[in-house]
Amino acid sequence: MSGVLQRLKQFARSPQGQRTIEQVRRTASDPRRRAQAQRLFDKLRARRSA
Repeated sequence: MSGVLQRLKQFARSPQGQRTIEQVRRTASDPRRRAQAQRLFDKLRARRSA
């Protein structure tokens, strides 16, 4: 498992990882995307409890 975490850390430090992180931050700050994600989580939560 630590190998996976090590690879994630390495990716996050790379230029491509930095671009990906910035893109995710911009997307997460968009209210429309936040609402879309919330609906998805609610749907998954409802499926789990049923």
